[in-house]
Amino acid sequence: MSFEVHAQGAVHVFDCFSCAIHRMAPICEHCRVQIIGQGVEAEGRWFCSAHCARAEGKVGIVDKV
Repeated sequence: MSFEVHAQGAVHVFDCFSCAIHRMAPICEHCRVQIIGQGVEAEGRWFCSAHCARAEGKVGIVDKV
């Protein structure tokens, strides 16, 4: 019962969601944690939270509460 994920012109085949998450989740550019759920994109860079984005000098970013 495998499935395909099509992303950025590539096709990835997985047999479980946890493998897909592990392979496809972006990495926070500040703390290096895998971003599962909603992250923050600032100027083409991904962060796990507004806190990490601000720590990298991004301004005007707030977490959604």
